[in-house]
Amino acid sequence: MECKKTTFKIKDMDCPSEEQMIRMTLEPLDNVCRLDFDIPERSLEVYHNEEPQEIFEALTELDLGTEMLSTIDALAPSHSAPKIQRTALWWVLGINFGFFIIEMTAGWLAHSMGLVADSLDMLADSMVYGLSLLAVGAAVATKKKIAKLSGYFQMGLAMLGFTEVIRRFFFSTETPLFGWMILVAALALIANLISLLIITKAKSSEAHMQASAIFTSNDIIVNGGVIVAGLLVYALETRWPDLLVGAIVFTFVMQGAIKILKLSR
Repeated sequence: MECKKTTFKIKDMDCPSEEQMIRMTLEPLDNVCRLDFDIPERSLEVYHNEEPQEIFEALTELDLGTEMLSTIDALAPSHSAPKIQRTALWWVLGINFGFFIIEMTAGWLAHSMGLVADSLDMLADSMVYGLSLLAVGAAVATKKKIAKLSGYFQMGLAMLGFTEVIRRFFFSTETPLFGWMILVAALALIANLISLLIITKAKSSEAHMQASAIFTSNDIIVNGGVIVAGLLVYALETRWPDLLVGAIVFTFVMQGAIKILKLSR
């Protein structure tokens, strides 16, 4: 189908949350035929029928640092999501949610806020993947409801986490079980490496797969942070490293919740 293709640079588009926000803003427009995202390059190609001004104004309202680069005549390519990509995402979602349960349980038993926070980071990723998969083909209003519920739930968990960090800072003297911290975080790291391998084997250049790889790579860094915190708890015989890494990860979880809530606007 003959149409126009406009390329946008979107400075603050760096994860699936922004991609979903943009999709729910642009897909209802009659003018829009197809969206192609490149999250690592912070770019978006929009195939459309009329002038791009309406699209540019809609993107500008999202306050993501949008710049319109070019508009050319083009043919909108046909698109169907390969089954292997959806299968890979379901596996990654399952691994993340499974380790949310494992790390949350181990974190409370080992008195480790680092593990609890890491588990919520896993849950946050599961929500993003689940939102993307469950909202496929759904109406915009349904997508917004899913986003709002996910965002508020994730924000509530992050606030409970911060509250527990503060409580332990002032009222608890328990030192985390560093052995459990290191062991469980190491298993989570292995799980994330497997997830990254699954995504890589899908051999996709599409935005949602690239974004999943970025998210999983970030999770590996978080897992490493919890392992380092466990080693410091052992070396210094104090709970401070565990509380510090927990607070840092809860901050990331809260930021993710805020991004998801923007989807429901």
